[in-house]
Amino acid sequence: MSQIPSELKYASSHEWARLEEDGTVTVGITDHAQEALGDVVFVELPQEGDTLAAGDEAGVVESVKAASDIYAPVAGTVVAVNARLEDEPEVVNADPYNDGWFYKLQPEDAGELDKLLGASDYEQHCADED
Repeated sequence: MSQIPSELKYASSHEWARLEEDGTVTVGITDHAQEALGDVVFVELPQEGDTLAAGDEAGVVESVKAASDIYAPVAGTVVAVNARLEDEPEVVNADPYNDGWFYKLQPEDAGELDKLLGASDYEQHCADED
């Protein structure tokens, strides 16, 4: 398994969340998730302005092997989506933690991030699933 960035928080459903300096939270799927999916061919993103509760379905990622729902790791309002993924879904495979981000939320409560897994706990979660 590749390096799991220690500065991020992780949902057991394989989304990562990064608290940005402006208070927004950027969300994507983990390297583990994109690896399990295989070549990503389509990404359905939430709409700007959507209000999501933690655990709500926020979109879909489809690969040559499967389709998988994307969930909101924390509650908030969608303030931006990565439109590049509509034309270049393969960016999710190439760079899941940077250019392959899915959307940004304005969180209702940034403290919810503390309920997510840290890198070592997420790594253990992945090992337990295998």
